[in-house]
Amino acid sequence: MTANRLWPLAGASITLDSGLITMGHHGTLSVPIPSFLIEHDRGLVLFDTGLAPEAWNDPRSVYGDLVDVFALDCPPGNTLELQLQKCGFELSDITHVVISHSHFDHTGGMYLFPEAEFYMSEVDLRYAFWPDPPYRGFYRTQDLELTRSFKWNPLREDYDLFGDGSLVIYQTPGHTPGEVSLLVKLPSRSFLITGDSVHLRSGLESECPCPVDVNAIQTVQSIQRIKQISASLQAEIWVLHDPDDWERLGNVEGGYK
Repeated sequence: MTANRLWPLAGASITLDSGLITMGHHGTLSVPIPSFLIEHDRGLVLFDTGLAPEAWNDPRSVYGDLVDVFALDCPPGNTLELQLQKCGFELSDITHVVISHSHFDHTGGMYLFPEAEFYMSEVDLRYAFWPDPPYRGFYRTQDLELTRSFKWNPLREDYDLFGDGSLVIYQTPGHTPGEVSLLVKLPSRSFLITGDSVHLRSGLESECPCPVDVNAIQTVQSIQRIKQISASLQAEIWVLHDPDDWERLGNVEGGYK
């Protein structure tokens, strides 16, 4: 079985020193913060939710001093609601939300989907409320507090979302304790979307971790696992934050079938 269609959704972008996301790199780089919409016969699935919608008006009021480290660019047409509307859907049409991990640039729009089923690794869901001191700045607990009453499905292992192999959530920890990646099988091709298991394609090729990964050894093992899954299932790896991957794959008319 396969999913029907995948739409890459443009969001905000972050400009930062590339050395913050891949060891051995240096120089200023602008990286995308996309989400992904997947249509399946059993529901409409969203992978990640980007920045909080309020950041489009005033990023500093939402993220404070983080904007001094991560310069945020929020194009007016790239709010999650507008991106979904471009695909012909409303916020209320989303039935399932999968969160790759609990960092602020992936959880900001979660509260927009109160009727959806939510999926995140259990360890990440818990860690986000009490991260170790060096990592606290990457979490915005307000995003999670707003969803406490939602239908949460904490994941403890790999999970086949609809039981047919078309959408499989793989545990790929290292960047955070419970980072996950998502396999999307379509009629014509398959993608393995990495979340932040790896940040740049160069890091994928060199199996190089991010300097702020909570466990660099796990990151290397997860990158190796991503490559193995990709080879086994003939799935194209999509490095979520890689600007070249977005340039090559993100601007597709009508989504992928």
